[in-house]
Amino acid sequence: MQAKSRKSLTALAAAPIILSLALTGCGGSNNGGNAGSSQSAGSSPSASASPSGSASASAGASASPSAASGAPVTIDVWANKFEDTTTTWFKKWTDEFNKSQSNIKVNLTIVPGDAWDQKMKAAQAAGKAPDVWTVSYNQVANDAKLGQIQALNDLMDPSVFDDLYPNMKDFVAVGDKFYAYPWLVEPSTVLYYRKDLFKAAGLDPEKPPTTWDELLADGKALTKKGVFGFSTAQVAGDLGWSSWGLQYNAAGHLPITDDWSKADVQNDGYKKLLTFYQQAYQSGIMPKQQLSGYTDAAPFGQGKIAMEANGSWAIGQLRNSFKDMVNNVGVAPMPTIDGNPNNTTATLGGWALAVDGKSEHAKEAAAYISYMLADDPNVVLDYFRGAQFSKFTPRKSVDQAMQSDPVASKDEVRAMIAEKIVPYSKPEPIYPWDISMAFSTAIESAMKGTDVDKALSKAEKDINDYIAKNKLAGTNPKMQ
Repeated sequence: MQAKSRKSLTALAAAPIILSLALTGCGGSNNGGNAGSSQSAGSSPSASASPSGSASASAGASASPSAASGAPVTIDVWANKFEDTTTTWFKKWTDEFNKSQSNIKVNLTIVPGDAWDQKMKAAQAAGKAPDVWTVSYNQVANDAKLGQIQALNDLMDPSVFDDLYPNMKDFVAVGDKFYAYPWLVEPSTVLYYRKDLFKAAGLDPEKPPTTWDELLADGKALTKKGVFGFSTAQVAGDLGWSSWGLQYNAAGHLPITDDWSKADVQNDGYKKLLTFYQQAYQSGIMPKQQLSGYTDAAPFGQGKIAMEANGSWAIGQLRNSFKDMVNNVGVAPMPTIDGNPNNTTATLGGWALAVDGKSEHAKEAAAYISYMLADDPNVVLDYFRGAQFSKFTPRKSVDQAMQSDPVASKDEVRAMIAEKIVPYSKPEPIYPWDISMAFSTAIESAMKGTDVDKALSKAEKDINDYIAKNKLAGTNPKMQ
């Protein structure tokens, strides 16, 4: 699901993957579990099952004149094209929403990622933007500032926002208003390692590295003919976002001040960060050319990599495409600079649904969002099961439902990431992508041999030049 070409939480001991036969039935489509309602997995939620009122009830309460006259209000919904299971989930539950009441008719369009920007800009220019659309968290504040999406506080039952974890509220809030409802989060950085290769190298498969120094040492021990000890992003594009968590880990902040007035990279933390990437690359434990993009776990699954940093989404790929070797896979938090398990190692990306700023049917649009994401936990749990529990919920009630779900409750990997990575993770930055590219170019440059101080000085200059040229100082929408 990671549209992470992007312009777009940790204990010392990690729980290894323990995949029972029950988990082999997780793949395919997004089938929900009983979420505390009277319905079984995959059934359509009833009004009584919905904690904040069903879509039918919401739609009826906010029926427009056209609905009152007998004709349903038609709303258009655009969703990004992600995995096939996600498309299946959207279509299934949109159909269920349409069948659950007669006041609103939803037309769903799945839009490929490479066509999204052009299609959306053209629709907005023509005044024909969809009523509801998917939005990434790092766009919410800027879209709200520009009036492209509207606040949901008066359009949805306030209790649905109380169901969000506290740190999740900030992802979709500007000031005291909520401009989207969160769907999922994905930690950007998790450590995957081959337990069988650990044993062969004389390493304890139950004790993955917990510090950067241990990671480098284990990587050397694991590097053999045809197998590299470690892999992570190596080019500026992927490094631009995959390094955010480690930037927080090393420096405690990102490479620009909170008010976006100047670069903030000249410190020991960032020097240690670039040195870590440089040592990992120059030591030979990493391939000289990245075997695949950061989001693709195939080389790891094929046995070409012994340890890799990847996002939580890799769980789904490994379980679906490498079923014969998943029992040899361990999953752990990414090591921290000093071994402190409570330090950030990942950022949380993900998606939400928002109501277009000019929608003429905002209440009906919000009723659809409530049905899909905010009411009966069974609906969104259906999505998480299809995603092999490689994504994580921002809702407390959905996590509670997972504890009684026969598959989710036995998934030790899901529990480890939910308990030891997600709570310590930070949201993705909302400043322009150019800032991330400027800093990630410095990381790539250092990896390939440029002096660390020189690489940081260039990043500082490039970031400050961008701030000045684009008059970025003081424009952070979260501080206005």
